Amino acid sequence: MPVCPIDTGRYGSLEMKALFEEESRLQKLLDVEAALAEAQYKVGEIPKVAAEGIKKRAVIGIVTPEKVKEREKRTHHDIMAMVEVLAEECGEYGKYVHWGATSYDIVDTAWALTMKRGISILGRRLGQLRDILCDLATENRDLVMVGRTHGQHAIPITFGFKIAVYAAEAGRNLERLGDLERRLIVGKMSGAVGTMASQGEKGLEIERLIMRKLGIRPAVITTQVVCRDRIAEFICWAAVTASSLDRISTEIRNLQRTEIMEVAEGFEAKSQVGSSTMPQKQNPVDSERVSGLAKVIRGLVVPALENVPLWHERDLTDSSSERFIIPLTFIVLDEMLLTLVNVLKNVRIFPENMQRNLEVTKGAILTEAVMMALARKGMGRQRAHEVLRGVSVRVFNEGAPLRDLLYKTPEVTAYLSRKEIDELTEPNNYLGRVRQLIDRAVRYAKSV
Repeated sequence: MPVCPIDTGRYGSLEMKALFEEESRLQKLLDVEAALAEAQYKVGEIPKVAAEGIKKRAVIGIVTPEKVKEREKRTHHDIMAMVEVLAEECGEYGKYVHWGATSYDIVDTAWALTMKRGISILGRRLGQLRDILCDLATENRDLVMVGRTHGQHAIPITFGFKIAVYAAEAGRNLERLGDLERRLIVGKMSGAVGTMASQGEKGLEIERLIMRKLGIRPAVITTQVVCRDRIAEFICWAAVTASSLDRISTEIRNLQRTEIMEVAEGFEAKSQVGSSTMPQKQNPVDSERVSGLAKVIRGLVVPALENVPLWHERDLTDSSSERFIIPLTFIVLDEMLLTLVNVLKNVRIFPENMQRNLEVTKGAILTEAVMMALARKGMGRQRAHEVLRGVSVRVFNEGAPLRDLLYKTPEVTAYLSRKEIDELTEPNNYLGRVRQLIDRAVRYAKSV
């Protein structure tokens, strides 16, 4: 009976989960064994017919997960169990199986093959998210809304500007992924402690042939394992990326608050249920899922970092945790990306509520605009700040519009005409260089 929600089908795409299924993982191990045998033949270490025989039998239809698990009950060593089953299936050529290799030559190289495909999937998903964000930013570049800091109304921005910030962040995460992939996707065939002693004089050539066959690069140098700083870097990247997705989903959740309601997730009115008891509810459940799963990804960083300082040339403390943290990182982040892409494809935007919220402070969000105009007219920045602070307090306490109070403030009217005050208290007139900044962000994000 499935226990993990990944196994029940609740989380994770079939495409990503397939990479980490038992059969797929075993086949990758067998692929490395077959590549090792072929390389050994090419350098003259084993007969060609032996290499061909090993390759023919190194498939999960012959070396099945069931056979390997049954053998592991005796060996208490999963890789040796696989090696023994493969060797037996190869008959007279079985003596050449695993020639000169140590277990983690096979395991780490198989991990690289799996992670290479996983990174391709994550990169594709993140690229799709980036493109959607770029489109939303461009389409809404002139949709004015309140900018908020500390949860309070600040000055006007546009919705496109808000989204462009996220698009640039998605671009940075794609850029980081490309950088770390070079370091992460490496294999090894360097033996017990990394010296290649078991492979003899041809060790470097054997490793080169294997990695070329498998389409990955050899690590520059290893201990018994590929050093775990590489995996830690990937999982730290995943945590940063998950937090970026969390940032977007948290914003959607906040903007969907009933009293704000400027943006909301899509909602299937005919059938979707928001609450088991409150019929009116339309909850941001997908965004909440993204935020919840981000907590899981961030929690995987600690074991990944703990796996870096192994004893001497290695110990086994990384093995058990990596069976969890590597698949979980790929599968959960994949789920987060797919979910957020769906949210953004179906997002509902309410311009009328953005306009309503622009007016909540009765113009007080434009006090900076007036302050800077007064400063430039000669009042001085500090004095202008004090004058506008006093006026804004009156707006808050009296409920009077900023514009009306400015008309009645002699220190202001000494420098500004009514027309100038009208222009300065119009949100559309205080957007700075948002158009150029959006364009710059989108250009960058699309260039990655």
